[in-house]
Amino acid sequence: MGEIEKLDPSKVTVIIPTLNEEDGIGEVIDGFKELGYTNILVIDGHSTDRTREIAKEKGARVVLQSGKGKGQAVAEAFKMVNTPVAVIIDGDGTYDPKDVTKLLQPIERGIAEHVIGNRLSNFEKGAFTRLNLIGNKIFNALFRFMYGVEVHDLLTGYRALTRDLYKSVELEKHGFEVETELTVETIAKGFRIAEVPINYYRRKGKANLHPIKDGWRIGKTIIELLVRYNPAKYLYFIGGLFLLFGLIFGVYVVHEWFNHVSHNLLAIVTSILVLGGIQFIAIGFVMTYMFKVMTEIKKGLREMKE
Repeated sequence: MGEIEKLDPSKVTVIIPTLNEEDGIGEVIDGFKELGYTNILVIDGHSTDRTREIAKEKGARVVLQSGKGKGQAVAEAFKMVNTPVAVIIDGDGTYDPKDVTKLLQPIERGIAEHVIGNRLSNFEKGAFTRLNLIGNKIFNALFRFMYGVEVHDLLTGYRALTRDLYKSVELEKHGFEVETELTVETIAKGFRIAEVPINYYRRKGKANLHPIKDGWRIGKTIIELLVRYNPAKYLYFIGGLFLLFGLIFGVYVVHEWFNHVSHNLLAIVTSILVLGGIQFIAIGFVMTYMFKVMTEIKKGLREMKE
């Protein structure tokens, strides 16, 4: 594993995407500055309150976002920074700046390029509404099932990423789907993810997240991005459906045949469904193998470069 190399705060940029966070932004910036982190970038989505003024007073670099949405803000910030590590945190006071040491440890130990803070391990009463808590657990379970990656807080807004990773991700989602996209991009490009427990507190100020609308977008993104991670899983699904319908029709055809009733056309359809299903699944296996090989090649090339 090698010797642990502690990251100097000067090698870390703290990225804070904001939108009307005047109640929490000052406390967040103060928390990081007390720990010695002075590279603080606040990228503001055209706040109508005093967010930008407070951030400037606290000594942060403040940039007015060129577009809209948290995802667009993060993508824009990645182009502006160039430190070995970037930390992303919300500006609403829900996360503890002191937990940054936990986030950096897996990177310092060389066991991960992307570290996410698991809020669900220790959260203050009232930090989550019942709907948000249920939604988080559903999305986490869906992600683990579809991607086969043990992530227990997919939607956390507190993350640390190495320069190789944040400079290589291709972010297309502009809203709160960015956390999902960052996670998928990480595993699709062969980088390693680690998860650490963090604290999570009640938000200061009005929430920007709309549980139903943004929840729908996040769920859709988990499914859509599967094609970027492993498109073969779509083929497994289609192949499985073909086989299922083929089995149902086949049982019916055989049952009718024993009763001396022939369904020649349906028998042909059944054969097509079964053969088609097997072919989809077989192609899926080949694509999965090719994807794994490509991921290992990318990882090997990156290690050789290092």
